[in-house]
Amino acid sequence: MHDIRFIREHPEAFDRALKRRGLEPQAQRLIGLDEERRAKILALETAQARRNAASKEIGEAKKKKDEAKASALMAEVAALKDSMPALEVSEKESSKELNDALAEIPNLPADDVPDGKDARDNVERHHFGAKRDYAFTPKQHFDLGEALSQMDFEAAAKLSGARFVVLKKGLARLERALGQFFLDVHTSEPHNYTEVDPPLAVSADAMFGTAQMPKFADDQFWTRREWPSHKEVNYFLFQAYNQGRKLEDLFELREFSGAIVPQLKESAAQSLNDFLSANRLGLIPTAEVPLTNLVRESILDEAQLPLRYTACTPCFRAEAGAAGKDTRGMIRQHQFTKVELVSITTREQSKDEHERMLACAEEVLKRLDLHYRVVTLCAGDMGFAAQKTYDIEVWLPGQNMYREISSCSNCGEFQARRMDARYRTKEGRNVRHVHTLNGSGVAVGRALIAVMETYQQDGGSIAVPEALAPYMGGITKIERS
Repeated sequence: MHDIRFIREHPEAFDRALKRRGLEPQAQRLIGLDEERRAKILALETAQARRNAASKEIGEAKKKKDEAKASALMAEVAALKDSMPALEVSEKESSKELNDALAEIPNLPADDVPDGKDARDNVERHHFGAKRDYAFTPKQHFDLGEALSQMDFEAAAKLSGARFVVLKKGLARLERALGQFFLDVHTSEPHNYTEVDPPLAVSADAMFGTAQMPKFADDQFWTRREWPSHKEVNYFLFQAYNQGRKLEDLFELREFSGAIVPQLKESAAQSLNDFLSANRLGLIPTAEVPLTNLVRESILDEAQLPLRYTACTPCFRAEAGAAGKDTRGMIRQHQFTKVELVSITTREQSKDEHERMLACAEEVLKRLDLHYRVVTLCAGDMGFAAQKTYDIEVWLPGQNMYREISSCSNCGEFQARRMDARYRTKEGRNVRHVHTLNGSGVAVGRALIAVMETYQQDGGSIAVPEALAPYMGGITKIERS
């Protein structure tokens, strides 16, 4: 979320930053909404002040036995009281309109983020290792997994539809080993992240805090705290056009259910939708959501910062990527496992923390001896909440290309404003918004793909990387059994 005061004071800079993201100028529109909101706040405050002043004047007029003046003042106070609810509603509507507009605008890119429109304009920062030579043509992970009879997409489709997978035997254990290995590295010296086991279903407010809402609401899987009963559904359907009837009677009027006037049905459906929206929970698209929201609506002491959290969780995304892209295999799944890293810092710490987080994510790939490169995303390719992002792209021999396996982003105070997450400075004189950072440490499913394709052997077996040996129960090679 953006600070409207900054936009008022720096409209040209705000629009220049949006232009770097490929967006049209927004400052004047937002300033106009803010001026309208402020005018309505002033009108409401003026009415409240006048009501209070007139109420005091009534007492003074009565003391002086000036009944005519007291009567006029009482009429004025009554008129003000009658007008104030409308003023309050108008002010709330204007505030909501401004906040909704601000919530739709992405974070501004940091000054050192390269210009560009898309992934072709990203800048390589460095790389680790080198591409391996094979005496055979490397296969893709799904060919390897299916040949081993340990990766089953058809069975998953029968259970859940497309973009799910069933892993078995050695591959299932290898995926579990990767997640455990990543957690052990990140929770030990020198990384020292605090391991968290968070909820997998979170409120819409939590989704809003990390900017999955409202723009990406349709990309999420949603469930409910509670579902309406049959009687509650009847209530919502009938209340729109039976306001004169007792509600308890409406529950039994089954004959109305097949003869609802369309326009009234639409009104009732909106009431039902409001009920469902108020009770919904989102399945997390990444553990960034619950981990970052651990500090929502709180004021921390600066001495507590930085806070560093990690979690290994299933993640769920209804939108698994571009239509028709990566339809085979595990690259784009509706459900996948990921180890997440989250840091909560001060504004002074956040740049260094970003570099530290990147190094932590790289370390697990180095220990697996996987070839990768790090790129700095250009302004046009960054995620909605990011101020600056590094992507780690691992080399996949079977695909003969680099694929993202981690994305480490500094969000500045963008998410903190949405969550109202703040800290008190050491001197105790100022309260500021924290800076939030998140990164994959790393995506377990994609790490599995990288290990399978990198460590594949002639004949289709897969060697287990040395770093994973303690987690594999003596298994050194995954092969068909």
